[in-house]
Amino acid sequence: MSAPSSLSVAPSDTYPKLSSLPIIDISPYLETGNHHKRISTSAALHAACLEYGFFYLDISKYVDPEEPAELTRLAREFFALPEDEKARIALRNEDGARGYARLKENVTNGKADNHEGLDFYKPVEDPDKTKPLWGENQWPTVPGFREKYEVWVAKMKALGMIVIEAMAIGLGMEPEECEDLKSQVDDSFWVMRVIGYPPLPNDFEGFSCGAHKDYGCLTFLYADPTPGALEVFLQDPGHLVQTAPDLPPTENVETGVWIKADPIPGCVVCNIGEMWEIWTNGLYKSTLHRVIHKSANYRVSIPFFFEPNFNAIVKPLPAALRLTEGEPKKKGQVQKEYKPVVYGDFLLGKVTNNFDTAKGRYD
Repeated sequence: MSAPSSLSVAPSDTYPKLSSLPIIDISPYLETGNHHKRISTSAALHAACLEYGFFYLDISKYVDPEEPAELTRLAREFFALPEDEKARIALRNEDGARGYARLKENVTNGKADNHEGLDFYKPVEDPDKTKPLWGENQWPTVPGFREKYEVWVAKMKALGMIVIEAMAIGLGMEPEECEDLKSQVDDSFWVMRVIGYPPLPNDFEGFSCGAHKDYGCLTFLYADPTPGALEVFLQDPGHLVQTAPDLPPTENVETGVWIKADPIPGCVVCNIGEMWEIWTNGLYKSTLHRVIHKSANYRVSIPFFFEPNFNAIVKPLPAALRLTEGEPKKKGQVQKEYKPVVYGDFLLGKVTNNFDTAKGRYD
């Protein structure tokens, strides 16, 4: 029996217009000048967030491709260690959020995920492992692991600031509005996961990672070249789907299709989280995605979550309100009210589930 599907849909290759995500080159924001190219990049980001909530970000002029390849090698070296060695940095040794999660320890929508992982968060002052999220990162003893991953963290944090600026321009924000937005993310409470996916057994009653939305700001995902694993759900009114019980009960998904988001050399897959829904008053939507890894190899992915500052007050941005003010509404459509949230409180509400063994990361 094959792994169950969250949604019953026709194959994605039936719909060529939905068959791939846009590719956006961020290089104009890495160079001085190029004003017109920057405007074009920002417009492309805006369009991608409106239509998909997902896109490829071409960072080939920002990082050497050998760098993430080396991170993957180090990850494989760690995951190949005996289980008792990996358990020395288990989540339970710290705050339940930082460290190693064994195979099937992560749970999505009530079902165990067929992956293992390492979780790191922004270091905090006065760490206290009895407080959720407030412990210390646990690093593998694999030679070079910490040093090289910390370099990656610094680069992804800088990339986050670059993309935030580009998105702000795409939204039509005034310079002072742009600076205000950047002040909400300039001390990002970032998260990085290093995930190992063995092949999904045919009789497994779950997924490599079940369908979920990211709840922060921006996700930059580097994955090894394995195709056919990451899937993104795109809503499309022409194609019916059926909601299955393993999807989050809050998701009223009625129409759409799953498409593959295979790795592209020189690119990371980027998607927006729930904070962008609030910032844009619902104009941008965080998108469901899942992993179904059935190939014979051991897959590695390294998502970096660029998040708001822990104390940031996230609320609809004036620029987004200007864009949505005059939009016509469909008959019977009710505009969701996006209330301000303190990001740290929102995050704690989400990950506290991890401290309840009956629940999981994306329940």
